[in-house]
Amino acid sequence: MTAPGSDPLRTSTGPTGTPGTTTGPATPGPAPTGGTTAPERHPVRNAGRTAGRTLALALLLFVTVVLVLFVVFNNQTVQISLVFTDVQAPLVLALVIAAALGGLLVWLAGLVLRARRRSG
Repeated sequence: MTAPGSDPLRTSTGPTGTPGTTTGPATPGPAPTGGTTAPERHPVRNAGRTAGRTLALALLLFVTVVLVLFVVFNNQTVQISLVFTDVQAPLVLALVIAAALGGLLVWLAGLVLRARRRSG
């Protein structure tokens, strides 16, 4: 801070009485950090993420509608023949159980293949 009536852009003198640097009014804000700044966000990259999320949401909505229609149109009861007995169940339940068992087999096969790659 400068004294009242003094020039804010005066030249200061060092300890030996030699002229030093000019001092100006204090500027508010953070001190320089050696040229490193925070990376700027790229609007193109953010737009791509937003488009991807919108596409994923639209796909999720489409699959949900198809599944609801699948359940509505496959509501009849069917007889399922198991190894030792017969069971009556809604067709959609039988199909969902078959799909879940198929997914489980694919997942287990993937585990076996990964285990072989690690050991071999």
